Amino acid sequence: MRVEIIRIRMIFTGNPMVTGHDIAMGLRAAYWPMHRRTTAYLARRGVTADQLVLLALLAEQDGITQQELVRRATSDPNTIRAMLVLLEKHRLVARKPHPSDGRALKVTLTHKGRRAYKTLMTVVRPLQKQLKAPFRTEESKLLVEYLNRISRAMTRRERRRGR
Repeated sequence: MRVEIIRIRMIFTGNPMVTGHDIAMGLRAAYWPMHRRTTAYLARRGVTADQLVLLALLAEQDGITQQELVRRATSDPNTIRAMLVLLEKHRLVARKPHPSDGRALKVTLTHKGRRAYKTLMTVVRPLQKQLKAPFRTEESKLLVEYLNRISRAMTRRERRRGR
């Protein structure tokens, strides 16, 4: 719907320029329905969409530090810690002291966590197909590239500001 509003505005104003605001609103309009639907799909399983992100990151590379999870999940340390506490309580992840850095915690999926992740990915597969459906293969690749560009640009800006 947001894309349609942008098109209508461009038609009536004659301004073909898409602004940063338009991009931000388009991202928001795409993200929130996807997030809500994913959360609804996962609610019966007792996991949130954000917790699934952590499980997915650990499935990709297990045994990484909590700080690395913060970076990869593009979240903040307090949010990641709170999610890990809940996942640990459900015995889906384990946190142990890092072997070479006494200040860091190494996070791993448990056997139960790995099984849960596989099940949860099956549950959300229809949503993933729905996300990809409007795009041809090349368009999907471009979309991911563009989203990564936005992510890198915003991350660089945060680093420069010391956040």
